[in-house]
Amino acid sequence: MTLFKPIAGSEVASKELVVTRRGNNMVVKNHDFVEIEYTGKVTENGMVFDTTDKAVAEKAGIFSQKMEYGTIIVCVGEKHVLPGLDNDINGKSLSKEYTVKFGPELGFGKKDTKMFQLIATNKFHKEGIKPMPGLQINVDGKVAVVKSVTGGRTLVDFNHPLAGKELSYTYKLLRVVTDVAEKTKALVHMQLGHNVTSEFADNMLTLTSKVDFPVELQNMIKEQIMKLIPELKEIVFKKA
Repeated sequence: MTLFKPIAGSEVASKELVVTRRGNNMVVKNHDFVEIEYTGKVTENGMVFDTTDKAVAEKAGIFSQKMEYGTIIVCVGEKHVLPGLDNDINGKSLSKEYTVKFGPELGFGKKDTKMFQLIATNKFHKEGIKPMPGLQINVDGKVAVVKSVTGGRTLVDFNHPLAGKELSYTYKLLRVVTDVAEKTKALVHMQLGHNVTSEFADNMLTLTSKVDFPVELQNMIKEQIMKLIPELKEIVFKKA
């Protein structure tokens, strides 16, 4: 246990703005790629914790310069969003606004008592941190919240901050994405981030990165992408 870092604010899943045509009566089904906009709230107090809308994020006080805002493209049924939202999308129509509520088992999980740990308070002091209830920290890459500080011991909760909470999402499905190049770009961005660029041509996808991908990881990525986009005939990895 070597690293403690206070956390200034919550992170929201990365967003990519892709807008072309939108709006018809098509019903969405599992394995469709759809463009979606949404806002997620904690049911008990209405606190916004996730949104694709920059203005909503700013108003809710969760805006982050590190995040991208705007609609995203997801593959329905593949848990690219929280399961409670993902399950609700199947069978819904385009261009209509829906709201779904779901419990922690379809959100960030139930509270697990095994995720509470007592840490010697002097370990925080050595890192220049004064622990206090409610302080979010990063311990060895894991996000946690200080629950109490007593008798030289600090109780830390490693559960997700929204574990045990009932959540609600208001969302709208804007269009079904059929273009293979657009689907591959969205999927690569979601699974591999900005450090990998993608180029699609002649049913072949070329992924370029500054680092080498181990063969095992390449095979896993190929299997996942080609399963969702069967039009792809080949995936090639290149080092920039």
